[in-house]
Amino acid sequence: MKTVLITGATSGIGERLAIDYAAQGWSVIACGRNAAKLNKLSAHENITSLAFDMSDQAEITAASNKIDKALDLVILNAGTCEYMDDIKQFDTALFRRVINSNVLGTADCVAAFLPKIPRGGQLALMGSSANFFPFSRAQAYGASKAAVAYLAQSLAVDLAKYEIAVSLISPGFVETPLTNKNDFEMPMRISVEQASAEIIKGVAKRKHHVTTPKLFTFLLGLLGKLPHSIQHWLALRTIKE
Repeated sequence: MKTVLITGATSGIGERLAIDYAAQGWSVIACGRNAAKLNKLSAHENITSLAFDMSDQAEITAASNKIDKALDLVILNAGTCEYMDDIKQFDTALFRRVINSNVLGTADCVAAFLPKIPRGGQLALMGSSANFFPFSRAQAYGASKAAVAYLAQSLAVDLAKYEIAVSLISPGFVETPLTNKNDFEMPMRISVEQASAEIIKGVAKRKHHVTTPKLFTFLLGLLGKLPHSIQHWLALRTIKE
């Protein structure tokens, strides 16, 4: 039985991934802060829980020390999203929260769990298609996911000699508690079940880049390849007065 560790497993994509991997016969270590949700997940066959706060490096290290077996796959999914409402009053506290969670928390998890991934294992980082294009109000979130994308690509280069595959996961809009807070249109939004299925399929193929849904991320990727001046013009068209 292979083992997968998933952070941010108490809601959204992470929770669905935990349930789906367990149903496929994997031994799942579901990680998160919400004790009630973790207890509920642990009721599923093949799922055990590991509680820690992604913003606390000491807690992450302590949690990793409790794991006494190899991790065939680590999916660093936990993260947050906040938007800037008044750009003239640039909110550095908001920016710091998002970077700390999405970038530094991910880096701390890489440091803690990478040593437990054996030769031939896999590491997957949750990015976002948001960094393909300069969206309004997304300064903190987009910057954090751009950093995660570069981190994944660079790790893939240096871990190749250890035969550890690294996948960057870049979803579009997925129906989760996080996206339900959005106050704007979300074209081609898909169910968390569809997103989980496509992510599991892509990771199983050891793809460097896993996207979902395919059409939306493809089109957004094309926009991201346009000259910056055209991207800027298009981005301005998306802003509601």
